[in-house]
Amino acid sequence: MAGNETEAAKPDPAAGKDDSSKDKAEEEKLPQLSAKDFKIYNSLAETMDHFHNHFRSTWTLLWTACTTNKRPRGMTLKQFIDAGLAFVSQLSMHHSIEERHVFPYLGARMPEFRGDLQGQHAQIHEGLDRFEEYLRSCRSGDAEFELAVLRGHMEGWGDVLWRHLDDEVRALGAENMRRYWSVEEIKRMPMYHAM
Repeated sequence: MAGNETEAAKPDPAAGKDDSSKDKAEEEKLPQLSAKDFKIYNSLAETMDHFHNHFRSTWTLLWTACTTNKRPRGMTLKQFIDAGLAFVSQLSMHHSIEERHVFPYLGARMPEFRGDLQGQHAQIHEGLDRFEEYLRSCRSGDAEFELAVLRGHMEGWGDVLWRHLDDEVRALGAENMRRYWSVEEIKRMPMYHAM
């Protein structure tokens, strides 16, 4: 025990450096990945980015309509509202799968899946729930649809959504995954085969 106290009293040479310096130093210590290993390590990021691009695309469709005050050409009001509700349903299902299966598995070793990314989900769903409520009330006829009102229901959580979509893909990227998992462990992951 005394030895540990002595070790703890020594100054940490990395103290005062920002996290990016630490990460860069750690990456420099790791051997260069072969193209084959990079592909394996990066596979979850690529698959996740594919899903996230769908969410980005739908958000952009809805947001562009709100900011230009015009629905997309050829899209009826019902189709537009249904696109918004499909976005809610798909994003909610995506997050539910992540929270039940992906985050606990990866979070056993990767701190970002125990903290920041889960917190972002909570922030997103605060706004997403109000967004859904408004669209449902418009679809049922209980509220009149207005693009300006929909924009108000998108403004509070759009930044965190976009940051989350990028942060999650970055966390699943090859250079980060290799810090926690071997190639063989990646290949054995349930989500490696499911995605």
